[in-house]
Amino acid sequence: MAKALTTQSFLEVEQIKEGVVILKDRSLRAILMVSSINFALKSQEEQEATLYQFQDFLNSLDFSLQVIAQSRKLNIAGYIEKLKQLEAKQTNELLKIQTTEYRNFVTQLISEQAIMSKQFFAVIPFTPVELGLKGAPPAPKQGEEKVIYTIEQFKRYKFQLFQRVEFVSLGLRRCGLDSALLDSPQLIELFWSVYHPAESEVGYYPEVPPELSR
Repeated sequence: MAKALTTQSFLEVEQIKEGVVILKDRSLRAILMVSSINFALKSQEEQEATLYQFQDFLNSLDFSLQVIAQSRKLNIAGYIEKLKQLEAKQTNELLKIQTTEYRNFVTQLISEQAIMSKQFFAVIPFTPVELGLKGAPPAPKQGEEKVIYTIEQFKRYKFQLFQRVEFVSLGLRRCGLDSALLDSPQLIELFWSVYHPAESEVGYYPEVPPELSR
């Protein structure tokens, strides 16, 4: 009898542990959230300097780097609710009218067109076998049980991965971009939002179990 397929069986992620994404092919990933800059407001000299700096950064990499731009409909339901509460508390009649008009304006604005927010991420990979590390297990075959690294293996591979993270973070900083490494709960929320966009847009996220909050 064929084994029933679940949604999880189609995902490439095997496990999220200590801020590291472990894929089913046993490779590791770390994800940086990266800030943005208003390139259009810079002078031509500043734009060229930024481009050259970013080009130098890319040329300095000896591993692949994935850059992801994520666009999401901005949820401002909480903001509208705060305006309603402020409106109800206003004792000055003129201010109350102005608050009501502003709330109606914002409500009409978001009903006519979606207000989008953008987030940028840099995905840093590490595969144990690519450096010929001893003890690196072979890629699993179809039907094998999920991969569980030993504590020593995971510690060694995580160290190598985070060295790359530091290198990328420094290179981005030289380009005028700040970055922050996502921890396990943030990674879970990120993947949840990718596969459940409707729920995430209204601010719903699953509760992260305590064992995954490290």
